[in-house]
Amino acid sequence: MSVYIVGGGRVLSGELRVGGAKNSALKILAAALMHNGVSVIHDCPLISDVFVTIEILESLGCVVDMRGHTVTVDASAVAGCHVPARLANRMRSSIILLGPLMGRFGCADVAMPGGCTLGDRKIDMHLDALGAMGASYTFDGERLLFQSNGLRGADIRFPSVSVGATENAMLAAVLADGVTVIRGAAQEPEIADIAAFLNAMGADVSGAGTSTVTIRGVRRLRDAEHTVVPDRIVAGTYLAAAAITGGEITLTNVRASDLAPITDVLERMGCRVTVRGAAVTLTAPHAIRPIGRLATSPHPGFPTDMQSQIVSCLTLAQGTSEVCETIFADRFKHATELIKMGADIEIEGGACRVRGVRRLRGMAVAGTELRGGAALIIAGLAAEGTTYVSGGEFVERGYEDIAGDLRSLGADARVE
Repeated sequence: MSVYIVGGGRVLSGELRVGGAKNSALKILAAALMHNGVSVIHDCPLISDVFVTIEILESLGCVVDMRGHTVTVDASAVAGCHVPARLANRMRSSIILLGPLMGRFGCADVAMPGGCTLGDRKIDMHLDALGAMGASYTFDGERLLFQSNGLRGADIRFPSVSVGATENAMLAAVLADGVTVIRGAAQEPEIADIAAFLNAMGADVSGAGTSTVTIRGVRRLRDAEHTVVPDRIVAGTYLAAAAITGGEITLTNVRASDLAPITDVLERMGCRVTVRGAAVTLTAPHAIRPIGRLATSPHPGFPTDMQSQIVSCLTLAQGTSEVCETIFADRFKHATELIKMGADIEIEGGACRVRGVRRLRGMAVAGTELRGGAALIIAGLAAEGTTYVSGGEFVERGYEDIAGDLRSLGADARVE
């Protein structure tokens, strides 16, 4: 287990390039399974979840070549649909393999996924969507066993927004017989990016990134090459780091429209945000302002994956803010650790009230999930003394080199 060691008191400044999005790359790698040929994926982040996904692809028979941030997947020799439990249990995103495996082979044998503990994360909508397309399944308490005699197009209406279920249904529908319409679809930018890759392979997907996605099934796919969109959550994390330290940084290779729900909140906190093409510059205020009430919600709302980092910033605001978590029930564990550092936070149900304090102090704290761990590292940047953040393996699921990136901006951060 790794520990991040962060010395507080340094103001961040400089320029940093943002790499490809975790939440897009993992699904695109899974989608490569659907084609009996070669896919080339550029700007793939070098994170542990990507490495696990590559292990899964190789276990299924893919030949994978990773050179820098470019991953080449040859799925022509894949013959089975069994995903080893030892791999599936290591990350939540393993559930996304259901769609590609069912679409290509009509079968899928996948253990229940693992990853971060964020409360009750049900997969009912994944199962219902595949069932609507003609799949049946059994569950033995540990593994999902799916089969079909060929998927068919269906009209799928989700009762609530689910990113993963939207992606699984979209992937499964690509090779299904007929037309699938997904209503109530999630609208995250990464879904549109996955659709762009699918269309490059010869799929017929329209409407991705809106609430209604239409997929017209095709018989076969072709070789394709694709560059993953920039990671808006990594970008938002580094903008929050600049904000809490009173700094000024420029991020390149970003899409400002994808970042808007995050930068809007940072501007409410008093930050100045300037956009020039694919670059965003944040200039922090002398003192962070409270923001009243903020609630997470599906895109284009404020993303749950940025909630923890913003709470860290608000611990030093000049006033009181309330942050409501509407996506994951158990996503305030980081707040308990911030309290150890001197934060004034009151947690009640799905909300926390953050009263700004004059200073945080460095402490030994524990990250128990990906974004919460990053939030504690951010808090350490502004704390007096040294902060030790354990649970680094969670952080490494989504950040390629957060310590190195922060050092390049002037921070005192390392991992041991």
